[in-house]
Amino acid sequence: MTTQPPPSLHPTAIVDPLAQIGPGCVIGPWCLIGPDVVLHEGVKLHSHVVLDGQTTLASGVEVYPFVTIGMAPQDLKYRNEPTRCEIGERTVIREHVTIHRGTAQGHGLTRVGAHCLIMCNAHVAHDCEIGDGVIIVNNVVMGGHVEIGDGARIMGAAALHQFVRIGRGALVGGVCGVEADVIPYGSVLGNRARLVGLHWIWLKRQGVPAEEVQAMRRAFRHLYPRRSDGRYVLEDRLAEVRRDFADHPRVMEIVAFMEAPSRRGLVRGAHLSSGAVETEGA
Repeated sequence: MTTQPPPSLHPTAIVDPLAQIGPGCVIGPWCLIGPDVVLHEGVKLHSHVVLDGQTTLASGVEVYPFVTIGMAPQDLKYRNEPTRCEIGERTVIREHVTIHRGTAQGHGLTRVGAHCLIMCNAHVAHDCEIGDGVIIVNNVVMGGHVEIGDGARIMGAAALHQFVRIGRGALVGGVCGVEADVIPYGSVLGNRARLVGLHWIWLKRQGVPAEEVQAMRRAFRHLYPRRSDGRYVLEDRLAEVRRDFADHPRVMEIVAFMEAPSRRGLVRGAHLSSGAVETEGA
C-alpha cells in the first residue's frame, strides 16, 4: 500500500487551523477553507476554491478554480443551522460550480455521490441528492431537494424544478425544463420535458442483456402507448406490467418509481413514431 505524502498548501491559501486536511491533499493558490471542512486523502483544489460549513470531500475529489462548496443555501428560511454538504470519492467538479449545503427543513444534507463529473457553471442547490456516476453538463441548474439517481446524464443548460426526481440511468436533454419526475432509464427532451423513450445507449454500455432490454422495450411501449384509445388509465397499465414483467428487475424498478410518492408527478410521454423511442445519449 502506497503511503500518501503530507498535504501541500500553497502559501496564499487560507486554511482554518481547525479544518481537517488529509494526507496527499493539494490546496492551490488563493483557496479558502473553513473550520468545519474535512478533506480526505488525495483531494486536489486547483485554485480560488472556497469551502465553507460542515463540508466533507472524500478521497480523490478534484475541484477546479472558482468553485464554492458548502456555502449557505439560497433559502429565505435558512437561519444558519448546522447543516452539511458531502462530495463522494473521485468526483470531479469543474470551474465556477456552486454547491450549497442543506437546510433544516430538508434533509440537512446536500450530497453528491462518487465518480461524478459536474461541468462548468452548474448549480447544485440545497438538499439535493445526486447518486454515483452522474454527469451534469455545463450550465445545468436545479432547485432544492432534487434527487438524481446513479448514472443519470443531465445535458447542458437543463433546468430541474425543485423536488423533481430523476431516475437511475435517465437522460435529460440539453436546454430542457424538467418540471416533473423522470422514470429510471427514461430519456426526456424538449423545452418542457417530454418522455421520448428509454436511454438505450446507457443500457448497452452497462452490459444489460439483450433479453432484458427487449423486455424493457415492451414494458415501456405498454406504459406509454404511441396512440392512446382512452380505455386504459395509467394505474391499469402499471398493474398489467407488474404482472407480466415480474421477473425483470429493471422493469420493476421503473414501476416502483412511478408508484412512489411524488411532489411533482411524472413527465408525460410524447406521441411517438416508431423511430423516436430509440433515443440515445451520452
